[in-house]
Amino acid sequence: MATTLTLFFVVLFLALIGQGYCQCTLADVKIIQTQTGKTVENKPEWKATVKNDCICTQSDLKLSCDGFQTVEAVDSSLMAKTGAECLINGGQPVASSSNLSFNYAWDTSFPFKPLSSQINCS
Repeated sequence: MATTLTLFFVVLFLALIGQGYCQCTLADVKIIQTQTGKTVENKPEWKATVKNDCICTQSDLKLSCDGFQTVEAVDSSLMAKTGAECLINGGQPVASSSNLSFNYAWDTSFPFKPLSSQINCS
């Protein structure tokens, strides 16, 4: 009986440690923007890089993009705007420490903010 109880607590302890190891949040998603130096239709081009600083992948990543405008087409597999949300990477996982970038052209950079994601730890 003592062995079974000990084994139960060891498994419970390891499960809790495993859950604590992957406490990712939207704060782990960073959006870095820089000017490329190019102009498109007299507007500066911006490179937006989405970085996942979590050790786990994040899929179905959505950014707020209400009011986002561009005179340059954005590859919809990288960033697709639907209403006030932008889906990143077609909803596919954004890996840990990966950099996913897209370009757009407008007068100023847009203040993208993470809205939601599915955190995938294994």
